[in-house]
Order: sequence, then C-alpha cells, then structure tokens
Amino acid sequence: MNVGDKAPEILGIDENGKEICLSAYKGKKVVLYFYPKDSTSGCTAQACNLRDNYAELRKAGYEVIGVSVDDEKSHRKFIEKNNLPFTLIADTDKKLVEQFGVWGEKKMYGRTYMGTFRTTFVIDEEGVVERIITPKEVKTKEHASQILG
Repeated sequence: MNVGDKAPEILGIDENGKEICLSAYKGKKVVLYFYPKDSTSGCTAQACNLRDNYAELRKAGYEVIGVSVDDEKSHRKFIEKNNLPFTLIADTDKKLVEQFGVWGEKKMYGRTYMGTFRTTFVIDEEGVVERIITPKEVKTKEHASQILG
C-alpha cells in the first residue's frame, strides 16, 4: 500500500467480532495503525499516547483504528487494561497486514521470525492513503503529535 492507493473497504473484525468497513468513516480521516502485539511495552506506550490525545485527534477530524494479529479476546483485555477509546482490529488471518505490506521477517535478539512492522497509514476522507509513517519514523510515546504534525 502506497500513498495515493485506495484502502480496502473491509478492514476486518474488531474486538467485539463486528466487521469494520472504511465507508463507515466517510468524511473523516482514518489513522490505521499497525502494531506488533497487545500489552507489550512499545505497543502499550503507542496506544496510551493515542488514547491521551484522542480528543485532540478527533477534533482534527481523525478516527483511530489499531490493527494487530492478536485475537479479539486479547484486544478486549488490552482495551480494558489501558482504557482505550478506539477500535482494534483482530487480523488473525493476517489479511490486512499483508494487504498493507506490513507483515514480514523481523530479527530480534539474533532470532528471525515473522511479524508486524509498526506502521501508520493516514487515510483521507475519500479512502485514499495520504500519508505513511514508517517503522523507522514511528515514535511510540509521541505518536499523536506525529499524526497531527
């Protein structure tokens, strides 16, 4: 997925098993942020930064949706524990991470594994990707100001 590409209509299933469609957000900008795993330090810092600045993001016309390959139950626990006001998509079949090109080989502590690259896509009111914040650019503790930037 690149700047100028149309985002898919069906984004996936949220923490409550409800299908999330892009058209439900028509007229708003969507911050679709992909993160590796619920309840890990970096992902919690990023989610809490978006939570703490959620009112400001909404005032600027943004709707926030998080995506990871964790299941609905894991997402519900993550939302409850951190009081998150936004939807999390459970991309357990990895359809969305692959569509957006954020699933791939990662290395940590000398180990190679498949995982999600922390990436944020800002989608405009017409459903077109207008900006991508790449894994090297994402600052988990200042993510909202990067989006509002």
